[in-house]
Amino acid sequence: MNLTSTSPIPKIPLLLIVEDSNEDFEALHRLLQRSPMKISIQRCVNGEQALAFLYRTGNYRDREISLMPGLIVLDLNLPGTDGREVLRQIKQDDHLKTVPVVVFTTSNNPKDIEDCYRYGVNSYIVKPINFEQLKRDIQTLIRYWFEVTKLPEHLEY
Repeated sequence: MNLTSTSPIPKIPLLLIVEDSNEDFEALHRLLQRSPMKISIQRCVNGEQALAFLYRTGNYRDREISLMPGLIVLDLNLPGTDGREVLRQIKQDDHLKTVPVVVFTTSNNPKDIEDCYRYGVNSYIVKPINFEQLKRDIQTLIRYWFEVTKLPEHLEY
């Protein structure tokens, strides 16, 4: 009798980080690498690049990655097309609007917070200055969106 394992190969979730600050991205990246969960990270440095990635246009046209991100972490203050516009476009698109978007920004302006929730953001986090708080926030974010939350099938990993 030949017994073979038919357990599915675990997939790695894709996290799209839209962040123009190298310093902020490196801090996030280091913390994510320490996570017990393996996460595939795609970085875009501005709004145009993020939208090209999501729509598979421009430099991303021939990419074989057909997987949608399980989560988008979006800075608001981006050069060119800012995070507010990226969020608005994502949440107005029938194919993208179910992708969870977490705004991760330095802005604690009540107007920004209200506008983002009006556009459909799933969560709004003000970047902490304290590294220990940043570490806790990122751990909570990853655990919540990739371990606790049940995503639609097309976003599951």
